[in-house]
Amino acid sequence: MNDITPIARDPSPAPETPFGWLRHEIDRLFEDVGRPARGLTHLGAGFGPVPAVELVEREEDYRLTAELPGVKEDDVDLSITDGVLTLKGEKHENEERKDGSFMLSERRYGAFERQIRLPSDADADKIDAKFKKGVLTLAIAKDQRKAQQARKIPVNAG
Repeated sequence: MNDITPIARDPSPAPETPFGWLRHEIDRLFEDVGRPARGLTHLGAGFGPVPAVELVEREEDYRLTAELPGVKEDDVDLSITDGVLTLKGEKHENEERKDGSFMLSERRYGAFERQIRLPSDADADKIDAKFKKGVLTLAIAKDQRKAQQARKIPVNAG
């Protein structure tokens, strides 16, 4: 039996080096994949901003909320096809920049699209959408006929 305990050390390069910076950015990207986003986030060069969404089941309906800071109501497009809700939009840059010497800009502009599969008992004909202060809220009614079609299937041994 070996009693030697290896010393754990972080093999990643220092963040000050180009490889360290790249590793940090890749790690951050993978960490963000499963984590709820805050507002409009950006996934890197070539990708537009991605709206953070929350879908909650309530007794009488589903409530979907999307954070769209800096987006205007006229720039939001909603559609539904085969139980998939598509949220499209665009965040515009209205400010004219005359100073070309800024050092850092993390503000994101551009088109975005997000698709959300709705629960099977969501009623596509009864969706009410409201947009206020950068937050899009959808009340999605439940189709009681579809909810009644669900049943538990017993599992038998052998």
